Amino acid sequence: MTETTKILLVEDDQNFGDVLKSYLEMHGYGITLAQDGDAGVEAYKAGAYNLCILDVMMPKKDGFTVAKEIREINNNQPIIFLTAKTLKEDIIQGFKLGADDYISKPFNSEELLYRIQAVLKRSTANEVEEEEAKEFEIGQYHFNYPLRILSFNGEKSKLSPKEAELLRMFCVKMNDILPRSEALTHIWGEDNYFTARSMDVFVTKLRKYLKGDENIEIINIHGNGFQLKVLAAETT
Repeated sequence: MTETTKILLVEDDQNFGDVLKSYLEMHGYGITLAQDGDAGVEAYKAGAYNLCILDVMMPKKDGFTVAKEIREINNNQPIIFLTAKTLKEDIIQGFKLGADDYISKPFNSEELLYRIQAVLKRSTANEVEEEEAKEFEIGQYHFNYPLRILSFNGEKSKLSPKEAELLRMFCVKMNDILPRSEALTHIWGEDNYFTARSMDVFVTKLRKYLKGDENIEIINIHGNGFQLKVLAAETT
């Protein structure tokens, strides 16, 4: 855990939320506190977080609904649910939505810290494994990142260094959103109008490379970034 670790805390009990926010900040986490489900979703869209801690029972949108909307943006986002309930059905529903952990109130503060650290450790290990991947299957395409070769039906295309790096980032986040700012900073070194226009050109090039498979598309997510969407091929 480092000071740059960002946590979105969505908790409608203001006193409890403030106390928990202060406690986690005291242990080096950067905390954004939202006090209802709608505010939580908006805060998530506006930022980048290593972990989301969601209270289940909230006004406007409950924690399960918030988690579902977060998963639609980033299916790999680590999530911990907080709840005053201990009903088996609620716990099962939470894990069906992809919860990484589930903590019932009241809970021991140190236990929460250990659970946060465990979830973040698993998440980081998964990210490292994805980042180290060298070859990817994209629908009917095969992409060899080190050689910068994209293969389809026996034909091979040699990508430029920037094309290959951008496609690799799309592959790592396949079916999730690749934030524009993340790609620009990593590949072009800065996020500004001119680099953004350059990225648009490269996205257009990748779309042309991948047009042979109708189950693949690169979608523009307005105000956020792009999504490499790969649908499962239909079988007859």
